[in-house]
Amino acid sequence: MGIIDNINKLFDHRIRLGIMSILVVNEDADFNRLKELLDVTDGNLASHIKALEQAEYILVEKSFVGRKPNTNYIITKLGKAAFTKHIDALEKLIQKPKS
Repeated sequence: MGIIDNINKLFDHRIRLGIMSILVVNEDADFNRLKELLDVTDGNLASHIKALEQAEYILVEKSFVGRKPNTNYIITKLGKAAFTKHIDALEKLIQKPKS
């Protein structure tokens, strides 16, 4: 098994990495909060959310707050497991070999 086998290609992009990082430490986050934290455009954020949603790493919940539509995102068990595996692989990659 190679040293980078557990690195997940889906998390290669900094925006997807950011989305997952935010969702792994928060119960959920809405579109505007993710946009603000990551400093990205609507379209850019939407395309990365779609990729994570298609991989079943995040769930999308649409609701109304008052009369305004609100879109909330939650990390799935699968997403959390994949992200944890990815972070563990990165940590192993940067550890100094024991002599």
